Amino acid sequence: MNSRWSTALVLIAGGLFVSPAGGRLFAQTERPNILWITTEDMSPRLGCYGDFTVPTPHIDALAKQSIRYTRAFGVYGTCSPNRHAIITGMYPNSTGGMAQRVTKRTSALSKITDPKLLAIPVYEATPPAGVKCFSEYLRAAGYYCTNNVKTDYQFAAPITAWDESSERAHWRNRPDKSRPFFAVFNYFGTHESQIFQQTSPVIVDPQAVDLPPYYPDVSVVRRDVARHYDNIARLDQFVSERLAELDEDGVADNTIVFFFSDHGDGLPRMKRWVYDSGIRVPLLVRFPDRRGAGATNGELVSFVDLAPTVLSLLKLPIPKYMQGQAFLGPGRSRPRKYIFACRDRMDPAPETIRAVRDHRFKYVRNYRPDLPYIGYIPYRDQQEIMQEMHRLIAAKKLGPDQWQFTATTKPLEELYDTKTDPHEIRNLASDPRHFRKLAELRSAHLEWTERVNDLGHLAEEELLKRLWPPDGTQPTTAEPAIEIAGGRATIRCETAGASIAFRVGARIDEAASWRLYVKPFAVGGGTEIQAQAVRLGWKKSPLRTARSQD
Repeated sequence: MNSRWSTALVLIAGGLFVSPAGGRLFAQTERPNILWITTEDMSPRLGCYGDFTVPTPHIDALAKQSIRYTRAFGVYGTCSPNRHAIITGMYPNSTGGMAQRVTKRTSALSKITDPKLLAIPVYEATPPAGVKCFSEYLRAAGYYCTNNVKTDYQFAAPITAWDESSERAHWRNRPDKSRPFFAVFNYFGTHESQIFQQTSPVIVDPQAVDLPPYYPDVSVVRRDVARHYDNIARLDQFVSERLAELDEDGVADNTIVFFFSDHGDGLPRMKRWVYDSGIRVPLLVRFPDRRGAGATNGELVSFVDLAPTVLSLLKLPIPKYMQGQAFLGPGRSRPRKYIFACRDRMDPAPETIRAVRDHRFKYVRNYRPDLPYIGYIPYRDQQEIMQEMHRLIAAKKLGPDQWQFTATTKPLEELYDTKTDPHEIRNLASDPRHFRKLAELRSAHLEWTERVNDLGHLAEEELLKRLWPPDGTQPTTAEPAIEIAGGRATIRCETAGASIAFRVGARIDEAASWRLYVKPFAVGGGTEIQAQAVRLGWKKSPLRTARSQD
């Protein structure tokens, strides 16, 4: 750990913090709580965003109390790379976290013996030494941090990230009720898999849904889109229950609430794609004093911005390695000019696509123009809507607006005017009237690719050697050393950038909670100390146990 961060963590662990700008010291008890309510696979299909297909009264009421962001985007059209970006504040293609779920093959396909699936490599994204799950900085600042329950970070979730990460995780479990909290609750009911069959009460008439022009108007398509809306109705109740818990506990007046989805709709030509249908998400932020309540904010926001924004709101320093920027709080940066998005391998389907978007135009660069847009993704193909699309493609029954389903190759570049063409089906890349915008966004893409050191152009075999030199073998974090002297315990790890977790007691059992090591601590006689170290992307260290003298 470098000296700057060592000093900062000691200060905030003691309950006082000096702001990066040299501001006043303030007490830990003045800090607000933060609640994240997240959902899966959902574009802004909500009344507060102008879509009244299914009632969402509680989310709409939250929106009236919140700042509503209209240009919030994931960096990928799928969950794992996005969650990696959120937890680290870094782009996945700069850390080896590009492909969908690199740590394991899709669990639902575990019984499939297809060689293409079995050949998928399994590894962990490996950020540079010293990169942390951003929740660790909050824990060091005295926050009780809980995650209920999904991680999917493209590396094994470290024990240093959360006080609790489980289906039981809740701010209510903190032993000291005066301790500030950061709590995440993730709703799974809107996930792509919940469209495979009817899982929610039927609310929406399939004939009442509006279909985008890239969908054929057939019954199976209408039914599956309606199912998605039915699932959103249950999400509305989930949001209501979490907000009610804040009120019941008397902490709503000191809690900042975020609501957002992990990427766009879990439907074909939405999830996994770099078009707005795959990466644009709802984002609401409610402050306890209702500042900005009911306001609409059209600034560009990216998922890499969430970690630095939380740190900014809590007046904690933002690490220089973070590639995002704060959009709220005293550390707020200038509004973005562009957001960036990617698509890489999805299960066995190879791909390399990059995208840049400003407030109006989207640029897409296809690095594998030889491939069709529709690759071999058996998990996705469990949806009947996708099975229907395959049938219509084979029967040549799709029209010109559905060209992205039928194309057997891709153009090298794409350009869309999202104002006049919100569904991004009219490619303007060859239109001379837009050559200046094309050149601008192409340059922005190339500059960003170099700045973040885009690893997505490497074959995965070569990627592993880059992440784990020299031969692609995953390293192991060094076993920590525990020193006990003068009634104080000091824990060190030789692995650069590693974090350390520890637990203490007269006798430690496996149920004991892990604490984040920040600085030496007092220990009584006959106390057992157990420690483990972890660097993101590496194997965690062996356990080290020591006991103080009686």
